[in-house]
Amino acid sequence: MSVENMNGSMVQAGTSAGTTGAALTGTPGRWLHGWDAEDTAQWETSGRAIARRNLWWSIACEFLGFVVWQLWSIVVVFLPGAGFTFSSAELFWLISIPSLVGATLRIPYTFMVAKFGGRNWTIISALLLLIPTLGMAWCLSDPTTPFGTMLAVAALAGLGGGNFASSMANITYFFPAREKGWALGLNAAGGNLGAAVAQFMVPLAVTFLAAGTLGLPLAGLMWVPLILIAAWGAWRYMDNLASAKSDIAGSLASLREPHLWILALLYIGTFGSFIGFAAVFPKLIVDSFGSGVGIPIGPAIISLAFLGALVGSLARPFGGKLADRWGGARVTVACFGVLALTALAQLLTLPLGSFGLFLILFLVLFAAAGAGNGSTYRMIPMVFALRSKSDDGGKMSAARKASAALGIISAIGAYGGFLVPQVLNASRQATGGYENAFLAFVAGYLVLMAVTWAVYLRPSSAAKLGSV
Repeated sequence: MSVENMNGSMVQAGTSAGTTGAALTGTPGRWLHGWDAEDTAQWETSGRAIARRNLWWSIACEFLGFVVWQLWSIVVVFLPGAGFTFSSAELFWLISIPSLVGATLRIPYTFMVAKFGGRNWTIISALLLLIPTLGMAWCLSDPTTPFGTMLAVAALAGLGGGNFASSMANITYFFPAREKGWALGLNAAGGNLGAAVAQFMVPLAVTFLAAGTLGLPLAGLMWVPLILIAAWGAWRYMDNLASAKSDIAGSLASLREPHLWILALLYIGTFGSFIGFAAVFPKLIVDSFGSGVGIPIGPAIISLAFLGALVGSLARPFGGKLADRWGGARVTVACFGVLALTALAQLLTLPLGSFGLFLILFLVLFAAAGAGNGSTYRMIPMVFALRSKSDDGGKMSAARKASAALGIISAIGAYGGFLVPQVLNASRQATGGYENAFLAFVAGYLVLMAVTWAVYLRPSSAAKLGSV
C-alpha cells in the first residue's frame, strides 16, 4: 500500500517518516495509521504536505457548504418578480430556516469524522449538497410551487451549514498545536467566504446568464458541477485518520462547564450576527430602497449585498490577531460596543433614505461582527485552560474540554442566523418597519457587552479566573 504526497507522487507506506519519526502506513480506503502531528520528524518529512493537501480540499468543500447554506438569502428577493406570491413573513422563513437546520446539524456533524473518517464524510457531506441545489432548481422552475414545499427544500440547505462543524473537527486532527490556530482560521474564513460568493454570483447568473430573462433555476444548478468537482477532489486527494476518535466524555464534561453557555451566548451575538445579517441583507436592501426612494434596485445593486459577508469573513482573522495581542475579552467588548453604536446609527439614519450611508454602516456592523467572531472563538480554549488550572484538571483535560466546546459553541452560535431574520420579521409584521428590531439589537449588544465585562474583565472576576 502506498501513500500519496501533496504533489501526487506515491511513497511506500510503512517506511519511517524520519530518523526519529513514527512510521506512517496506509491501508485501502486512504486510511492513514500512525499519524502524529506533534511528531516533528514525521511532520517535517511527510506530515505537513499531507495536512495541507487535506486542508485545501476541506476548504473547497466547506466553501460550497456555505454557498448552499446562503442561497435562499439571495434567491428570495427575486421570487416576486418571477411570479411567486409569498408574503414578506413567508420570505423571512425561507431565509431563516436554513440557519435553524444548519445549526442543529452541526452537533451530529461534529462526530461524523470519527465515525466515518474525515475523507469519507467530506465526500458524503459534499454530495449531500446536490439535494438542496437540485431541489431549489426544481422548486424555482414553477411559480405555483406551494410554500410548504419551498420551505422544506429551503430547510435542506441547512445541510451546508452542518459542513462547518465536520470540516473543523477533521482539520484539527491534521495539524500540531503550534499551527492549529492558523489552519482552523484559514478553514473557517475560506468557508465563510462562500456566503459572499453566493450573494455576488446568483443575481448576475439568474439575469445575465439567462439571456436577459430571470432564470432562477440557475441559482441552484450553477453549483452542481463545482460540488461534483469538490467531492471528486475529496475522494482523490484527502485521507482518513485512524487516530481520529470521538470524545464523548470531553463533550459531556464541557456541557457541565458554566462558561460554555456564557461563551455560546457571546458567540450568538458575534457569529450569529454575521450569519444572520448576511442572510437577510439582500432583503433589507430591497425592502428599504426598492420603492423607488434613493436608487433603482437591480441585480447589480442587490449583488452588493455580498460585501457584507465578504467584510465579515475577512475581519474574522483580524479579530483573532487582536485577541492575541490585547486579550479576547477586551476585543469582544469593543466589538459589541461597535455593534451597538452601529445598530443605533442605522436606526437613526434609516429615515434619510441614503443607500450609501446604509451600506457603509452595515459594512461596519459586519466588520465588528466578524472581528468579534474571531476574538470570541479565541477566548474558548483560554477560558477552559484557566478553568482547568483553577480546578486542578490538568492541561490535557483543558484541551479535551475546549475541543469539544468549540463544536458545541459553533452550533449554538449558528442559531443567531435564525434569530436575526425572525426579529426583523417580527418588527416588520408589527409596525411595517425595522426600527423596533434595531432597538432590540442595540439592547442585546449592550447586554452582551456588559456580560463579557462582568464575567471576564471585572477586576474581581479576572482575579479569580485570570486574563482571557
